[in-house]
Amino acid sequence: MSYMLELVNIHKTFNIGTINEKIALNGVNLRLNPGDFVTIIGGNGAGKSTTLNAVAGVWPVDDGKILIDGVDVTRLPEHKRAKYLGRVFQDPMTGTAATMAIDENMAIAARRGQHRTLRWGITRKEREHYCEMLKSLDLGLESRMSTKVGLLSGGQRQAITLLMAAIQKPKLLLLDEHTAALDPKTAQKVLDISDKIIAENHLTAMMVTHNMKDAIAHGNRLVMMHEGRIIYDVSGEEKMKLQVSDLLQKFEQASGSEFANDRMMFT
Repeated sequence: MSYMLELVNIHKTFNIGTINEKIALNGVNLRLNPGDFVTIIGGNGAGKSTTLNAVAGVWPVDDGKILIDGVDVTRLPEHKRAKYLGRVFQDPMTGTAATMAIDENMAIAARRGQHRTLRWGITRKEREHYCEMLKSLDLGLESRMSTKVGLLSGGQRQAITLLMAAIQKPKLLLLDEHTAALDPKTAQKVLDISDKIIAENHLTAMMVTHNMKDAIAHGNRLVMMHEGRIIYDVSGEEKMKLQVSDLLQKFEQASGSEFANDRMMFT
């Protein structure tokens, strides 16, 4: 079996030897098949975003191995892993350049990693391609390509960030609570766009969320984390039948404690 992502016994502790020492990842093992879309849930400090940061190479892990499509990237710095990854963060303002137009932002993403020259102009062919991509969002942005991104709403910016993250068809798409800062209606729209982009581009994706209903409704696989470990991993038909009450019960069974994160329980 050729996995798109392999995390093998990943450990990470922050502030070692101090009173603030924190075991963030404690032997995480995870394998994703090509095309898997896994949602990751857990309480605050469970290790969800830390896992995404480990994959992205934000900092070195203490122990274990990380492979992306068979390539050992464990010791590669973040900038050298970037060619394998697309990432969307929680803050809609961080994924785009506010003072640049929509088409300019998309051109930067499309040309990432290419040899740079003094020539910058966007060709007609490129602009037509971006127009078709924007049409797929159904937000009317295809007629506003010269608009500065800073004038758009948070949801519009996050939708464009999704397009930019997927434009080079990365090995992995990392979504780190990318709808948490949006109102419920806009969040649902961005989630629907995420589903569409992942499916149409046959991407392998990991989505961290605090919303149990979203974790159940999206993706083909769900992982629950607690205290730096994966305590539940479910996929396929079993995942589709899950209810929020089932997840709360699984958490209590696996962790031995009652789930107390109100934000996750009621969002």
